[in-house]
Amino acid sequence: MNIPFEPVIFGYSINCHLILEYLAFFIAFRYYVYLRKQKNDTISGNNRISIILGAAIGALIGSRLVGFLENPLITFSQDSLIQLLNTKTIMGGLFGGLLGVEIAKKIIGEIQSSGDLFTLPIITGIFIGRIGCFLSGINEFTYGNETQFFTGMNLGDGLLRHPVSGYELLFLVILFFILKTIQKRKVLENGLLFKYFMILYFTFRFFIEFLKPNVFYTLGLSSIQILCVICLLYYRKTITNTIKYAR
Repeated sequence: MNIPFEPVIFGYSINCHLILEYLAFFIAFRYYVYLRKQKNDTISGNNRISIILGAAIGALIGSRLVGFLENPLITFSQDSLIQLLNTKTIMGGLFGGLLGVEIAKKIIGEIQSSGDLFTLPIITGIFIGRIGCFLSGINEFTYGNETQFFTGMNLGDGLLRHPVSGYELLFLVILFFILKTIQKRKVLENGLLFKYFMILYFTFRFFIEFLKPNVFYTLGLSSIQILCVICLLYYRKTITNTIKYAR
């Protein structure tokens, strides 16, 4: 199989990344519905709908905003506007969704943590989406720098590069089973599972970004890495308490 992988069916080139992206949303949502039926959700149905709506709006805005900051457009035209609307990143979507949920909860007066039910479905959705990124090779800005390391792969330009999406796929599998094991074996404070996910995933992304050919830097960091730092500062209390508990 060659990468980018673009199979031709009935004379039409199939965009695997786009198909897997939509599939990721569908499967992640169905997984969430399944988990909610299995557990006694203490948040009412109407409030859940408001929270999901807040998450969706926040994720939409955040993914586009951070995607734009990652590759800022200099000229504004019809083509650049279309490019802007199509530019997005999961990191901005996650953090934007988090802020959207918090705003929605403030509006409806919901005080209970709501993230735990979303945690495993989110990881599942990201995993499926990252398969699409991996198959897209250099067509998506998820490839890595040139390398002579044994994991180097030809992602479509004839050069051996770090398969960053492949690294993330492996990380997501490990993260999924770690969090699922913690959830089964320990009684966690409500909302703590989601916080662990955000802390671990954003920490991973902070370091993995050094393997990518980022161009736009501020203080020696990419926009994604700056967002990771902001997220970790947002959860600084949880990080501090976890370290204290571990000691």
